[in-house]
Amino acid sequence: MPYPKESPIYPIFVANCCVVEANPQVYVETPLHPEKLTVWCALWAGGIIGPYFFKNDEGHSVTVNGDRYRAMITNFFIPELNNHDVQELWFQQDGATCHTACATIDLLKDTFGDRLISRFGPVNCPPRSCDLTPLDYFLWDYVKSLVYADKPQTLDHLEDNIRRVIADIRPQMLEKVIENWTSILDYIRASRGSHMPEIIFKM
Repeated sequence: MPYPKESPIYPIFVANCCVVEANPQVYVETPLHPEKLTVWCALWAGGIIGPYFFKNDEGHSVTVNGDRYRAMITNFFIPELNNHDVQELWFQQDGATCHTACATIDLLKDTFGDRLISRFGPVNCPPRSCDLTPLDYFLWDYVKSLVYADKPQTLDHLEDNIRRVIADIRPQMLEKVIENWTSILDYIRASRGSHMPEIIFKM
């Protein structure tokens, strides 16, 4: 696998929330699709950049397209990254269309050069490997287990919970997550990409 030894940054997860009425006996007409939040985070051993919520000018949640993703990278992520003492950091993302559009790859290459792990990037992301990233096997499940604990009834409540839970994640926990991730990669190299029944994810 072409993963570098350095710790990459990992972007993105999505959180959905159905708005539930207080009285389950009252008939409530619901929309065809549940209301949702679209949330982006970057994770590295030293911390988390985000959350960033994709919203329109009216403050309503929107899906991610290429223009919105590039605007987030330009206006939020890169300025936040510049506030951290990180150099020679690798950036990895999944193969979503908005991530791999030519304009997006060019933008990320301007920032990370050859330290970009992505479909159509300098280092191609290995296929079917999204479950190996700390965002997938750690952050999403961890955050989800906590943000729904008090059964948020509105998107604003859900958003507040997401912000609070992510803000409470300490660098010591992230260091352990990255250490676990690198040991998983060592196992994969040794087993030449076979199944990993013995792997236990630790925090």
